[in-house]
Amino acid sequence: MTSTHPWWYDAVVYQVYVRSFADGMPVPGDGIGDLPGITARLPHLRDLGVDALWITPFYRSPQKDHGYDVADYEDVDPLFGDLADFDTLLATAHELGLRVIVDLVPNHTSDQHVWFQAALAAGPGSPERARYLFREGKGADGSEPPNNWSSIFGGPAWTRVPDGQWYLHLFDSSQPDLDWRNPEVGDMFEGVLRFWLDRGVDGFRVDVAHGLYKEASLRDQVLPKETKKAKGRKKSQPESMVERTLRDEPMWEQPEVHDVYRRWRKVLEEYPGDRMAVAEAWTQTAESMAEFIRPDELHQAFNFGWLGTPWSAADFAEVITSSIAAVATAEAAPTWVLSNHDVVRHPTRYGGGPAGIARGRAATLAMLALPGSAYLYQGEELGLEQVDVPPEARQDPSWFRTGQPGRDGCRVPLPWSGSAPPYGFGGADGTQPWIPQPDDWAGLTVEAQQADPDSTLAFYRRALAVRRAVFKGVPDATTAVAEDEVLVIRRGDVTVVVNTGDRPAGLPDGEVLISSGPLPGGVLPPDTAAWLR
Repeated sequence: MTSTHPWWYDAVVYQVYVRSFADGMPVPGDGIGDLPGITARLPHLRDLGVDALWITPFYRSPQKDHGYDVADYEDVDPLFGDLADFDTLLATAHELGLRVIVDLVPNHTSDQHVWFQAALAAGPGSPERARYLFREGKGADGSEPPNNWSSIFGGPAWTRVPDGQWYLHLFDSSQPDLDWRNPEVGDMFEGVLRFWLDRGVDGFRVDVAHGLYKEASLRDQVLPKETKKAKGRKKSQPESMVERTLRDEPMWEQPEVHDVYRRWRKVLEEYPGDRMAVAEAWTQTAESMAEFIRPDELHQAFNFGWLGTPWSAADFAEVITSSIAAVATAEAAPTWVLSNHDVVRHPTRYGGGPAGIARGRAATLAMLALPGSAYLYQGEELGLEQVDVPPEARQDPSWFRTGQPGRDGCRVPLPWSGSAPPYGFGGADGTQPWIPQPDDWAGLTVEAQQADPDSTLAFYRRALAVRRAVFKGVPDATTAVAEDEVLVIRRGDVTVVVNTGDRPAGLPDGEVLISSGPLPGGVLPPDTAAWLR
């Protein structure tokens, strides 16, 4: 929006979950989204008013974790197309004025990656095994895991191979963790960065950026009976994929990881066009999050404190204030996000139903007024809520390891048009995509909402257009306070009010620039936000 900052500084970025955006392959019907499907639907993102799209992994993969188990970082999985399809997508996006960010998964590979297959074949003590974290087990016969670490997806973080050694996997057993203390690993990923930068990508989203390095000793984790929750998360809230707590974590946030990002920053700066990287870093505090975006490291880090904040004016004000203060120490700008492919959609977190939708729109309007960038998750512009996917249709590996519902409910394919599944997603009429869509989504399709000026889609388009017009050139200086149950944000000459209470509140003086809902009688109803000047 401004001429003094690089494009990413205050961009609105739209996350595309590739499997669930649009199925556009020449032979449709597999019910899985792909690169041609994204390309065909890029005008939707242009019309929405975003600046860039981030695409989840589309690399060669056995799809045990739907692409986050990478077997080849420099090729496209045939499920999604090929490199020519990617080049077409990238060129089309650039023609439409959209930047493209791709996902990078450096903490682990697939167990089908050539390196891991070589490690299994080579045996204990080999250079091939030194690329991963193979260790001997505990106990007289080595039958116990090397330490007490747990997988994020449930169960132990170690799996034993036939020769008796164990390998570490902080996620699924099909995702062995790399040993970043081995120089070969860093060299390989620099090559991956350059491969995609040479093709013209504008940036990278770094998966599990707080991972990569572990304490060298691989000691046991100290597990106290009670752990203190980090600010921004209430016990009653749905948990994220990676629950962050103030506790001993020898597998996360090791100081050496920052050297990786200093190296990557130098690579990015070799290329023209303000190439960038954003960290998915589930850090324990706002201050540790800011360490990832120091001037010589990554450019952005998702603000998961904001995502985890409950519907409360006081809590919103606190996380806004603390987040802005934390990133200021790194000479950076905040990066705000409310939903992604790993968490319950925010309208559902805010209570669901009409109230959840209203609160979701109000929280979005507050977010779009804040300094820095904002990331949107596909479908939120349609007001999609979390879906209760039937057990027989669930595909998240965490469901199979823990028996918990997992993340499938936020990954249901988008509805584009029509009155029944697959709602224009792709495939034959009457067929369901890879995760089944609800039967009552006809009113939520892009086609239906484009014809309704009061729809959530129309609201998002207005909000992004007003953001671009109102905050162009406006300084970052922002204050946020709670006045009873009303959040009051002031930035430049704009005042933003969000009523988180259950009674109407007065509106400040000024012209209403936009609101998330009707303002009857000149008051601010519950679950509503407005910008005034």
